[in-house]
Amino acid sequence: MADHQYKKLGFNIAMTIIIFCVSPLLILGIVLYMHFSNQYEMRMMETLRTLAENRRGALNLFFDERIAQLVTLGYTNTLEQMSNEEFLGKAFDVMQRRSRSFIDLGVIDQEGNHLAYVGPYREILKGVNYKHEEWFYAVKNTGEYVSDIFLGFRKMPHFIIAILVRGKTENWVLRATINSDVLQDIVDAAQIGKTGDAFIINRDNILQTKPRFRGEVMEPAPGPDFSKTMTFTEELLPSNGEKRLYAAVPLKSKQWVLVIGEDPKEVLAPLLRAKYIVGFLVLAGIFVISSVAVYTTRHLMQQLIISDQKKAAADELLMQSSKMAALGKMAAGIAHEINNPLAVIAEKAGWLKDLLAEEDMAHSPNLQEFQDTLNRIEYHVDRAKKVTHRLLGFARRMEPVIENVDINKVLDESVGFLENEARFLNINIQKDLDANLPIIKSDTTQLQQVFLNILNNAIDAIGRNGEINIKTKYLPRNNLVAIEIADNGPGIPKEVLSKIFDPFFTTKEVGQGTGLGLSISYGIIEKLGGNIKVASEPDQGTTFTIILPVSEPGTRAHHLAGY
Repeated sequence: MADHQYKKLGFNIAMTIIIFCVSPLLILGIVLYMHFSNQYEMRMMETLRTLAENRRGALNLFFDERIAQLVTLGYTNTLEQMSNEEFLGKAFDVMQRRSRSFIDLGVIDQEGNHLAYVGPYREILKGVNYKHEEWFYAVKNTGEYVSDIFLGFRKMPHFIIAILVRGKTENWVLRATINSDVLQDIVDAAQIGKTGDAFIINRDNILQTKPRFRGEVMEPAPGPDFSKTMTFTEELLPSNGEKRLYAAVPLKSKQWVLVIGEDPKEVLAPLLRAKYIVGFLVLAGIFVISSVAVYTTRHLMQQLIISDQKKAAADELLMQSSKMAALGKMAAGIAHEINNPLAVIAEKAGWLKDLLAEEDMAHSPNLQEFQDTLNRIEYHVDRAKKVTHRLLGFARRMEPVIENVDINKVLDESVGFLENEARFLNINIQKDLDANLPIIKSDTTQLQQVFLNILNNAIDAIGRNGEINIKTKYLPRNNLVAIEIADNGPGIPKEVLSKIFDPFFTTKEVGQGTGLGLSISYGIIEKLGGNIKVASEPDQGTTFTIILPVSEPGTRAHHLAGY
């Protein structure tokens, strides 16, 4: 499997794990947040409604108490008594002891004449006639009246409460100016938080109390128009470029509307904090799940790659063994078929030589050419016999003769055979042999054949002016012996590396090699219970590593299992 396929498989596995693990987490987080959000918004609306109802109740109670005080005062005293400013002053003092809600008190007859007045605006209001004032007509028609904020004769914002007292002989009006600061305090109590606001408007959307941030009394109210509100209303509406939560409720005793405004960001701050916490927990969960998925997938893919590599190596070994077995049978047949005609050719060449020794032929002018030709025939026949002999050896796979073998000694002897040739080609053979290398159970002759074959190939690959390094070492953990033969030749191309143990495969020129050397060496090492590997890079040289068990070859699987 190619690297990109492993990456694609790993990505698919990781994404599958992440999706199946993250999806329930996301769903749970969303459900919990929505449930919490709905519950919190319901509680928030309930709190806002409760606040508005409480403030409305306080305002209604305020007006009811002020009206009740005026009704009590008016119907417990006569017009004659109330027209006496001294008496009216004492009554006003009694009312002021209980609360500071009243600013002044006045008695007006049914013609609108100001009969008596107690308060700070005596100089302005003394002798004033209210016959043509709007509030005077209203109180005569309804019996009691609470005015909007207006300027009146005193030319400053105020509002009044007036009642019609029905006497035995004539009706008269008791009129009181209410302290707006007391009303403002009641309304301000509904201003919650840093951005909360509360104010009263009339049915023309004119402010009757001062808002917290924008607007003044007797000006149009800021924000949405709630002047036509007849029942409790709560809405999230735009105001001054931002969304605000509003509650509007009409007052009972007057055509006024109490408006309470809140910033959703402030009101919903706990919900937003919960949202961030849930979001953080979900993101943390996704990060943990993703990290675990990636780590697990990488570990899994590494194990899969190792497993595939081991399987590929096993498959390659099995294929190599199968090829060797099949080609062994074929090689035996070819060798037998070739040996018969070679024997005939060799016999006939010998007979021709005998003929050349006769007297008549000895005086032939072409005698030397005949002899050279026969020598060449015999040379090539002998060469062909060597090939067939190797083929037969490859086919027979002769059982090894197990004996005590000193690997270092076998290597010394093998190098000795090739020292002269290496010296002639200026190739330096360096040996780094482990002095503590144990004696192993193997076949000296066959191992020497393998070493000579690899060393010959190294010399051929270098050509001239090079170096061959031979190293041995003991692997106590697996009870194995390792032999490394490395050269600094041109190396083996990657496309060729997988074929070098194939029978009859060679990179040498025609006539320079049969392609059987490494195949036979591979078979010998395998038969001896070992393993042979090759590592090579172009222009970096080639290294053959031979692994052999110290004990009997039959225990190969036990010795090589961990290598």
